[in-house]
Amino acid sequence: MNQKTLTPPAVGKTINRLRKEKQLTLDQLASLCGVSKSMLSQIERNETNPTLAIVWRLADALDQTIDDLIRGEESNSSLTITGGSSIPILHDPDGQYSLTVLGPADMVNDIEWYELKLTPSGKLHSDSHAPRTVEHLTVLEGEVELVTGDEKGIVKAGETARYRADRPHVISNISNKEARALMVMMIGK
Repeated sequence: MNQKTLTPPAVGKTINRLRKEKQLTLDQLASLCGVSKSMLSQIERNETNPTLAIVWRLADALDQTIDDLIRGEESNSSLTITGGSSIPILHDPDGQYSLTVLGPADMVNDIEWYELKLTPSGKLHSDSHAPRTVEHLTVLEGEVELVTGDEKGIVKAGETARYRADRPHVISNISNKEARALMVMMIGK
């Protein structure tokens, strides 16, 4: 069986191509997206991997989606393996949780999925999402308390909770070790 070698996406090559197609200099693109010219140059030469925030700014400045920048040139392969530095991780400023973005950017209006890690006693507070949005939370390790609206429940490892996410909700780690869960959000239409 052939194994595919994992390599980070060539975001720099795609950004360079799009910048040239739009006839923009590095200075002009730097001005449009608020990223320094030297950082853009390093990204285009694939000397550094941009953060999700920088990719978002570049996508906006180049009138593309984040997924377009990450995917780059289309290939004939139907197999896509994403890993390492190309998977964005969102960290809580207070260090209580991290969310690893597992879903592709082009599906963000329909479905999102994440790996959630909560420190002991850590909490993820979420505001109301779009009407009719539902979240599915499968706890892989640990035990969490889920509060959505005026409902509350305990979700243990191996269990899945499904709940309305169109109202404020909180996921709290009530175990004395890190809790891990998969969270899938179906966006209401």
